[in-house]
Order: sequence, then C-alpha cells, then structure tokens
Amino acid sequence: MFDSDLYREIWQAISKNKMRSTLTAFGVFWGIFMLVALAGAGNGLQNGITKQFEGFATNAAFMWTENTTVPYKGFKKGRGWNYDNEDMHALRANIPEIEYLVPRLQAYRQSTQNNAVYQDKYGTFQVQGDYPALAKVEPFKMAKGRFLNEIDIQQNRKVCVIGSRVEEVLFKKGENPVGKYIRVSGVYFQIIGVTSPEGNIQIGYDKKESIHIPFTTVQSAFNYGDIVHFFSFTAKPQYSVADIETRIMDILKKRHDIAPEDQGAVGHINIARQFKMMSYLFIGINILIYLVGLGTLLAGVIGISNIMLVIVKERTQEIGIKRALGATPYNIIRQIIMESVFLTLTAGYMGLILGILLNEGLGIILSGSGNEIFLNPGIDLMMGLKSLLILVVAGALAGLLPANRAVKVKPIDAIREE
Repeated sequence: MFDSDLYREIWQAISKNKMRSTLTAFGVFWGIFMLVALAGAGNGLQNGITKQFEGFATNAAFMWTENTTVPYKGFKKGRGWNYDNEDMHALRANIPEIEYLVPRLQAYRQSTQNNAVYQDKYGTFQVQGDYPALAKVEPFKMAKGRFLNEIDIQQNRKVCVIGSRVEEVLFKKGENPVGKYIRVSGVYFQIIGVTSPEGNIQIGYDKKESIHIPFTTVQSAFNYGDIVHFFSFTAKPQYSVADIETRIMDILKKRHDIAPEDQGAVGHINIARQFKMMSYLFIGINILIYLVGLGTLLAGVIGISNIMLVIVKERTQEIGIKRALGATPYNIIRQIIMESVFLTLTAGYMGLILGILLNEGLGIILSGSGNEIFLNPGIDLMMGLKSLLILVVAGALAGLLPANRAVKVKPIDAIREE
C-alpha cells in the first residue's frame, strides 16, 4: 500500500544535502549509463556484422590449390597443380555428406585490361565461371533479372550476370542492361541479370565488379579444358564441415600424387569455424561490456552504501526517538532501504534513459551515413527490465548494511547523543 508519509520523509532526508546526494547518485547514474551504452554499441556491431553475412552458408568451406611443399613419388616440392572435373565427380561419389559442391573458374588467362566492352564503353572486371549453386553458399541479391541456372550450364549458354559496378561503367544511367550483349575478352555474352550492390558478402573478390558466366561456358569458350581453379562446398546439417574437409583433402592428395603429410598443397578456409570464432568473439565482447558496466555500477552502489552509513550516523537521535515512540526494527529497516532504493533507482533510471537516447541517436546518424557495419544500436525490452531489476537489487543491498546499523541503535543512547 502506498505510504505518502514514508515517501515524503525519504525525500526530506535525501534533499537535506542536495550536493552530497547528487554526487553520490552520479556513480550509479554513470554505471547504468555505461552498461546500457556499451551493451547497445555491442548489439549494434553484432547486428551490422550479422546483416552483412545474412544468407551466407555457415556450414561451408572453400578449397583451392597451392604448390606442393613435400617431394613425393619422384615429384619435387614446389610443383603446381589444378583440380579438374573428375575430382568433382569423385568427391560427389565418395562423400555423400556433401550438400552442395560448387566449382569455380577465374578467367585470368584472358586479357585483364579493359576486358569488358559495350558499344563505346569499356572497363576491367573480374570474370568468373560459376554454377547456380553458388547462390546456396554465398548470398546473391538480384537488382535485375536472374542468376545462372542449370540449363545455362547444360547448354553452355553464352550468358552472364554482371555486378552493379559493371552496369554503372558500361551502361547509361536508367538503361536496363538485361538482354543486351557485352564483349568479354573477345567473346559476346548476353546479360541475364544484375546483382544488387547491397548485402553481397564475398570471399576473395568483389561481387560489384564481377561478371559471372556459366562454368561450362568458361571452360569451353576460353579453352580451360577440364580445369577447376577452386571450389566451395556445404555440409548436410547433421555432419561436420571439418570432417568432410579432411576427407576431401585425402581424396585429392591421392588423385594428384601429393604426399599425405603435405599440409600446404591444399589451401582451405572453413567458414563454419570462422562463424564459430565470430560467435565466441561476440560472447567475449558482451562479457567485457557487462564486466565494465557492472563494475562501474558496483562502485556507485558502494558509494551509496557509504553515504547511507553517514546519513544513519547523522540521524542517530532521530532513529532513537522513533524507536522510543514505538517504531519497530522493520519500520527502521524499511525506511533506510527505501531511501537507498529511491536514490539508486532514480539515478539509475536517468542513466538508463540517457543511454537509450544515446544509442537511438547514434542509430539515426549512422543509418543516414550509409554505414553497414554498425546497425540499430540499442537494447531490447528484456535488457531494460533486467537493468531496472539490477537497480532495485543494488539499491536494496546498498541500504542493507546501513539499515542493520540503524536497528542496532539503542533508543536511550541515541536520545542522549549530541
């Protein structure tokens, strides 16, 4: 039940020394402000990075060839080698745990200067030979048209998907490139789609400046034979990417006469492991944020506890008179703890509000600047409720020791004290 007299008395006690109460409360204010501001910043960073990798297969790995580092079966170390089409068939046949296997070619043999031409415009771009399943590993957002499909692969179609930068360089603003023909390294290809400049995370290349051509078309049109430069794969949900990765390397080494102990001949990166490390990084950041915030808040709470001890000492006579008039220990404890909770909750609530406003302001500013790494900084409702709970508990704990000291005051001794 609301007791107006109690709250009036609490306010009078706190307002007797406004400067002391303000400086004491500032520690709690700053602690909760730091906690909310840092937690919001951490969430903003996590949201931004998560958004960048939205749609990216987290159970994937990429593999490419490197020169051998160990002599084997008469071959010297330093030998160069390539994957081939038969390797891809062997991997599909022997490792059913693979969900998607996506070979790729990079058309680096062709002219690398001004290799894409449309009418009187030209530019230098990366030319890739790809499979439609690439979109299952890397996220592709299409601004116009479509991505490659299986019919393009089967019929060796001379079609291509261009990046947004390619469109910008080769075509006039507002001109739709879909259906137009561009010359790529001397060969004409019809544009079937344009990738969006947003949300396209890439591994080792820039999608905005890439031209994607059907894999089989690149092999035949540019005389690559059955060479495969590198490939990516994803594991079926119930299987480990690391285990499949090891089995793939064993098969490839046997097929190309590479020493089993040669650790450098097969280049690889396990995206699943990278995502796991990134999740651990965010856990570490959150732990650090809470340690800093709660540590600062704890310092403020200790300050309030100390000042409440001083207040109890100053009000010894008042407490003694209350006890002599019939106030119970519960009444005394309640008043001291309520004073502590009131001071803590008021200061902390102000810090909470200011921290939320800071995060909201940063979110508005960064969204207007085109920032993609720091997205929607702030805390959710549950974090806000937890913060308020922390404040109430902290206030109660801060008042516990002073309240216990107040209960021990003997009425007769308190009344006699000057």
